[in-house]
Amino acid sequence: MTAAYDVVVAGGGPTGTAAALALAAGGRSVLLAHAPGGPPALGEALPAATRMLLHDLGVAATVPGAGHLPCYGNRSAWGSDVLGSVDSINDPYGPGWHLDRALFDRRMREAAAVAGVDVRAATVRPGTRHPDGTWTVSLRGPHPPGGVRCRWLVDATGRRAAIATTHGARRLVGDRLVALHLTLGPADAADGTTLVEAAPDGWWYSALLPDRRLLLAFFTDADLPGARPDGETFRRRLAATDPTAARAAPHGRLPAPPRAPAHSARLDRVHGDGWTAAGDAAAAFDPLSSQGILTALHTGRAAGLAVHAHLDGDPHALTRYGADLAGITAAYRRNHAAYYGLEQRWPDRPFWQRRHAGPGRV
Repeated sequence: MTAAYDVVVAGGGPTGTAAALALAAGGRSVLLAHAPGGPPALGEALPAATRMLLHDLGVAATVPGAGHLPCYGNRSAWGSDVLGSVDSINDPYGPGWHLDRALFDRRMREAAAVAGVDVRAATVRPGTRHPDGTWTVSLRGPHPPGGVRCRWLVDATGRRAAIATTHGARRLVGDRLVALHLTLGPADAADGTTLVEAAPDGWWYSALLPDRRLLLAFFTDADLPGARPDGETFRRRLAATDPTAARAAPHGRLPAPPRAPAHSARLDRVHGDGWTAAGDAAAAFDPLSSQGILTALHTGRAAGLAVHAHLDGDPHALTRYGADLAGITAAYRRNHAAYYGLEQRWPDRPFWQRRHAGPGRV
């Protein structure tokens, strides 16, 4: 017999687990499928205010827990050569965290399993949508392949939005931002801050990882010369910085960096016939916003609550969810324009001209 669930959540990161926890709290039967393997997410910081959201999800006692580094503040050279700072001592919630993402995600999935969610290492392949509104989906993973039946699908597959785009949603891309990144180490464990430094063709980010290595990343547009993933260009641009170069100096000659997508994007609609998208699948933001995991947790929980209400017969639950995401995106657009607008030292450079014009269609 084919197993049956109220909801199958595709994606076992913060978005998917938040959705699964919210659904399980409402008494729904949930299968959470997380695709094994893939490159690990590195260098992510979690703001202290996330404690309230973790409390709402019922996991504040176990997540994030030990194994992460406290983040005591943020330093930035943005809009001038003067290095400014924001100290966590002024934050009522205390310091944030430099995350070990694999550990954070695993603890979130463990919390979901404790809450009654069926957690499996598998990739979801949507199959048949039946006349009664249910789905038959296949699961592919290290275990024998199989199929399950469900009433609803939550797409938490990240920027791919694998389920939503397969079923009619369009991905709207707002810019061409990419990240050239290196993990260096060991680093100076005394500096527990993040550092952001603007440059003529982009901006630099560096932060400690929980294993005491240093993440170093340069963000620029994919079509600009600085986006070439060769070591010489990367080293030359780093040498033109000030605090970032000083932070990287102890690590000697740097190798060529790999490149990863970091662009802003969103779906033209975040729910459809039998599915709802959340997190990066619904809207992915410029990393400068520092909203990645916080938005993932918020939208995952909101999607779970909306799907629960919809299955309970609320005809407006998904519309309200869509309006919530539209409000988050509108606030992001305003903040994006304000933050990039603070940097006016290179008005003739394409990277900054594009940012001053706004974040495209997102």
